[in-house]
Amino acid sequence: MISQSNWLRVTPSENIPSLEGRSVQIGGREIAIFNLHGRFVTIENKCPHKGGPLCDGIVSGTTVVCPLHGWRFDLDTGLAVRASLPACVTTFPTRVEDGVILVDIDHGSRIESEETAASSLAQIRLQD
Repeated sequence: MISQSNWLRVTPSENIPSLEGRSVQIGGREIAIFNLHGRFVTIENKCPHKGGPLCDGIVSGTTVVCPLHGWRFDLDTGLAVRASLPACVTTFPTRVEDGVILVDIDHGSRIESEETAASSLAQIRLQD
């Protein structure tokens, strides 16, 4: 069975400055798109700890810090980094085509363990 992707055109890439995030509402979901020096990644915009808007967090490397209580999330895997409890947010496939950011909202993924995250991160780095 072939998986169909539903790539949605979201915004010109120039609308998201480097090392910042922006919130977007798509199909009843609020997502956050981040610019990591020209590589764009998308996660759900709600911290599982207290619901903080992750798009407003400080980006460092490939992580973002929730502005409410300081939980940090890996933007490639969605996993919380050194959180007091295991937590994760959904990540969404993202690409840039002709200067426009596209997101596949139907194929978000949620990694529940660090072991799975390590394997997924290795795949992401192979694609870069």
